Amino acid sequence: MTHSITDGIALHKTGTGDFAAAARSGARCRYGMFARHGGVSGGTYASLNIGAYVGDQPEAVAANRQLVREAMQIPALLSARQVHGQGVYCLTEVLSEDREVDGFDALVTDIKGVGLMIQQADCQAVLLFDPRREVIAAVHCGWRGSVLQLVPQVVEVMARNYGTIAADLQAVISPSLGPCCAEFINFRNELPADFQQFMVRDNYFDFWRITRSQLGAAGVAAAHIRTTGHCTCCSDDYFSYRRTSRQGGGQTGRNCSVIALAKT
Repeated sequence: MTHSITDGIALHKTGTGDFAAAARSGARCRYGMFARHGGVSGGTYASLNIGAYVGDQPEAVAANRQLVREAMQIPALLSARQVHGQGVYCLTEVLSEDREVDGFDALVTDIKGVGLMIQQADCQAVLLFDPRREVIAAVHCGWRGSVLQLVPQVVEVMARNYGTIAADLQAVISPSLGPCCAEFINFRNELPADFQQFMVRDNYFDFWRITRSQLGAAGVAAAHIRTTGHCTCCSDDYFSYRRTSRQGGGQTGRNCSVIALAKT
């Protein structure tokens, strides 16, 4: 039985939708890709900032995360203090309250009812769903994560720990820094030489295509990969570190992307 990512709904505003049609086992997966609107934070962080370590008021962040839980209809979120590294955290127990782990950039679980949350302000959230084995993953992938080949490493972890076959996976790439704005003037020092095939014009790179290429090389079918195609730097609907850095300061909130296995 095949499952196409086009069966899902990509959400560019606050809200949630089905990630895919029901698997043979009856499992369903939901995801949300949340814009910056609809929260309680003010000023620089207006309004749905979910980043706890960017200078916002802790009570506002807690209230915003509660709004995300309510929208996703889940009791708990698993998140991480992301470090642009290669750490993969596998959750093996049910959560009754939120948990944030330190030093990880990818989250994996087969536990139902827990939302895996990626915090982002231009980086990609790559959400993965194995409908046959009922396993999900959420990957924080900025340019450093692309260089480190983090997404293929997560596919390997899913295969090793849960028996996932890459061809069964469905993937969606969140709103993030688009080729229109992904300028790397020092790319010869920062990026591997083979990334130059994804250069769309002088110094500008298409990291959406890079992630699609890495997923394909890991065995994920091209028809099962969807890119939402919204640039966070271009749109005021999203927090963007690069946009605010260009404007001066660089202080901004964090958007979030969440994936969860629905309880049956």
